[in-house]
Parts: sequence; C-alpha cells; structure tokens
Amino acid sequence: MKKVLVVSFSQSGQLTQIVDNFLIPFQGVDIDKVTIDPTTPFPFPWDTKSFYDVMPETVLEEPIAINAPRFKHSTYDLIVFGYQPWYLSPSMPATAILKNEAFCARLKGTPIVTILGARNMWLNAQESVKLLIKNAGGNLVANVPLIDKTFNLISVITIVHWLGTGKKTKKWGIFPFPGVSKQDINESHLFGEKVMASLQAGDYEKLQNNILTLNKININTSILFIESRAKKLFRIWAKTIKKKGVNAKKRAFWLMIFRNYLYFALFIVSPIILTVYTLVFRPLTFGRIKRKKEYFRSVKLN
Repeated sequence: MKKVLVVSFSQSGQLTQIVDNFLIPFQGVDIDKVTIDPTTPFPFPWDTKSFYDVMPETVLEEPIAINAPRFKHSTYDLIVFGYQPWYLSPSMPATAILKNEAFCARLKGTPIVTILGARNMWLNAQESVKLLIKNAGGNLVANVPLIDKTFNLISVITIVHWLGTGKKTKKWGIFPFPGVSKQDINESHLFGEKVMASLQAGDYEKLQNNILTLNKININTSILFIESRAKKLFRIWAKTIKKKGVNAKKRAFWLMIFRNYLYFALFIVSPIILTVYTLVFRPLTFGRIKRKKEYFRSVKLN
C-alpha cells in the first residue's frame, strides 16, 4: 500500500476543505494527516495588532515554535504539503515545519506536492517553499495554487472582512464572497486525480504538465508585476521594523507606519503604476512576461 503524508495548517478551515477535496481520489492509500501545531496559537479571527505584528518575522522567514509533529512512518511514497502565503511569504507555521528536523528527514528523497490557498499573490511564497524543499533534499513534483479570482482591490476588502470577523460572508451583502470560490474548492479533486495517477505509476516526470492541462492555473500579469517588486519592499520594511522596534511601543509605532504605507500603496500608488505599466511597458515586455508565467506555473527553481 502506498504511504502518503499530508501536512498542512489552516486557521479558517478553507485550506482543510481544499486538501480534503484534493484527497478524494486517494482510495486504497495509507494517508497520514499531520496538522502543524504552533506552540502559541494564532488568533482567528485576527485582531489588527496581531495581524500586523507577524509581518516582520514572516517576511524574514523566522521559524516559530511548534509542537513536535508525530508521523506514522519514517518514509513515504509522497508528501502533500498545504500552506497559505502571508505577506508574500510562507505562513509562519509553514516556514516552521519546513525547518523542522523530523519533517525535513522525511522530505529527503521524497516526491512533494504543494497546495496553496491564497488571496491572489503566491509566487514569492512558492519560491521560498521551493528553496526550503530543495535544501531538505526533497523533490518538488507538482504545485497546485488555488486563489481568490476577484479583482485585486475588491479581494483586499473582502479578505479583511473575512479575517477580521471570521465569517466568509459578503461584506454589506454586496461584495463577493471572500477567498477561494466554493466551485474551485469542490473541484480540487481534479488535481488529486492527476497526482494519484502519478503515485500509482511511480512516475512524476510529466505530472505538473498534466496538471496544467486542466487550465486552472493562471497568473494575472498585473499580479506578476506587483509581486516582482513588492517582496523586496516588504523585506526592507521587515528589517526596519526589527531594527527600530526595540521595545513594544516603538515596534507598534513602526507597524502602524507600515500599515498606513500598505493601504496607501494598495489603493493609491498601485493603480497608478499598473495603469502606466499596462499602457506603456507591458506591450514591450510580452515575451519576458510569457516566460515568467511559464516558469511560475512549473516546479523549476531558478
């Protein structure tokens, strides 16, 4: 019997639903589900202070303390790793498990499939996860990102509503539902079917290409443009907050400055820059954009 390790962390339950539907085709398989368990739980719904307070350490990929994971086996035929991006980086629980000695021992020499549940920006986070898997000796064979497909600024409003209330409902009854759509969650078993076929065959060489034939992994050019620049700025902010936030009062002050900057950048600066980019520069960089999208839809690591 094939042995599959499934490791994930979900505050809202959305990623759990995605993973559960993904696993529907895995019949007759010994599935070992492990939930990442932070020693100090994160709140859900989030309060404003806690939401922004995790930013510096998340972006700098500093692992938090987690309770020791318990695994049924020392080796597996496949590992499915589910996570969410926080601040264009792997979530703190995801980073922690990817730097956990016991988990890394099981990653070594094992095929890995990553599954994301994200708002819409996952490219930088996945690059970090790719590198951490490579450093552990794992073999990334597929990536399945599921995202909120509504307009970028609309999704900011809806996700803040969801994270702040804990309710995946329409804000004021007029905005779209936040997060990954119910249809996409329910259809995640289609990806699972592709992975299950490769597991049975013991051949993962063409798995990601087979997944792409479903035509469900698309990268918005505007999001690609934003992500290519935003992570660098986030790192600068994270280092600044860590350096200048030497006590609770000063840290709170710099986090407040970052919060104001973030909303200004999202709702004022970003639309202007994207308009100029779309009208002037995008037509001149079509070939490079196409190559970048092909890269991010693959499991390659530059």
